[in-house]
Amino acid sequence: MANRPLTHPVPCSTTVNRLSSHRDRLATQLMKSIETDHPWYRSLSAEDRSWVGLVAQASIDAFIGWCKDKTSSASSSQEIFAVAPAELTRTVSLHQTLLLVKSGVDVIEAEAEVISAPGRASELHDAILRYSREFAFATAEVYARAAEMRGSWDARLEALVVDALIRGDVGASVRSRLAALGWSSLGQSVCLVAGVDAPLGEARVREVRSALPAAAPDGLAGFHSDRVLLLLSGLESFESAVQELVPTLGDGPVVVGPTVASIDELPRSIKAANAGLEAYPAWASAPSPVLADELLPERLLISDPEARATLLTKVYRPLVEAGKDVALTLATYLELGRSLEGAARELFVHPNTVRYRLSKIDEICGWDPTDPREAYVLQHALAVGRLDH
Repeated sequence: MANRPLTHPVPCSTTVNRLSSHRDRLATQLMKSIETDHPWYRSLSAEDRSWVGLVAQASIDAFIGWCKDKTSSASSSQEIFAVAPAELTRTVSLHQTLLLVKSGVDVIEAEAEVISAPGRASELHDAILRYSREFAFATAEVYARAAEMRGSWDARLEALVVDALIRGDVGASVRSRLAALGWSSLGQSVCLVAGVDAPLGEARVREVRSALPAAAPDGLAGFHSDRVLLLLSGLESFESAVQELVPTLGDGPVVVGPTVASIDELPRSIKAANAGLEAYPAWASAPSPVLADELLPERLLISDPEARATLLTKVYRPLVEAGKDVALTLATYLELGRSLEGAARELFVHPNTVRYRLSKIDEICGWDPTDPREAYVLQHALAVGRLDH
C-alpha cells in the first residue's frame, strides 16, 4: 500500500482566503507588537531590526501556506530563517525568537473573529495553536544546527588563533579572529601548558572547554598530541583559575607561564610555558602545577634563551645594582656550601651581617638563598651574569 502524506487540520477555504487577504495587515500588526512589547528589539542595530522584520513577514507567509496545504509542515522554519543571514542566530537568541512566535500567535488570534468565516473562528484558533507548536520545535532545531555549525567553526578558528600566537603572531588578522571568538579582555593574560600521554578524547575536550568560561572571562584552548595549551585573560590573579582547570587536564605536569600585561606579550608566556614543560623532567621533585620561572635552571639546560634573559634581567642585574657587597656575599655563601659562618670568615664580617645581606637578596629579586631550591636558581643566575660580561 502506498504511503500517504501526513496531513493536519486546516481552516475552511473561506477562512484561508480571507487570511491571505489580511496578510499585509497582520504583518503590520505583528511589527507594531514586536516594537511595543520587546525592548531588546529596540536595542538591535537598524540592520538587525530589518532582518527581524523580514523573518516576521516570512512567518506570516509560512502560516498562510501551511493553512492552504494540509500536507505542508511547520519545519519550513529553515526557509523562514533563510531570508536573514545565519549570524542573526547570534544576535537574536532562541528565547527571543520564541517570544516573536508568541507575538505572531497573539496578533492572529486577536484578528481571528474578523478573519474567519462566520462561526468558524475556532478552526483558525486550533490551526494557530497547532502551527505555533510545530514551528517552535522546528525553530529550536534551526538554532541547534546553527550552534553545532558555529561550534565546529569556532573550534577551527580557535585552533588557528592559538597556533598563530604560538608562532608569535599578534597581527591584525589574529586580533580580528580573537574578536570573532568573543575575546574582549584587554587586561592581563597567561598561558598554561599541560603534558598529556595521548590526544584527549572528545569527552575530555568538552570538559576542558566547559571549564574555561567559569575559570576566566576569556579563554582559548589548543589541543595537540602531547600537550594542551590554555590561554586565559581578564583576571588580576590567575591562581584560582589554574586550580579550577588543573583537574580537567589529567595527571601530567602543568606549567604556568608568566603573567603578561596584554595580548601583545602573550607569545612570551606561551614560549616560557612550553619550555618549562620540556624542561620539567629535569627537576625530579617539581610540583604540578609549577610556574615556568621556577624552572629557570632546567630551561637553561635545554638552551631556552628566555630563561637566560629572565635570569639576567630579573635576578643578576638587580643584585649587582644593589651594590657589590650583596652579589659578593651571595657568591661567597653559595660557593662555601651555604655556610653562614664560613661566608662571614671569608668576608671578614659578622655572621649577622651575612644574614642581613641574604635577607636583602630575597627582597631584591624574590629568591631566598637560604632555601636549597631557590639557592640553586640564584647560583645559575650568577653563572649567567658572569658569562654575560
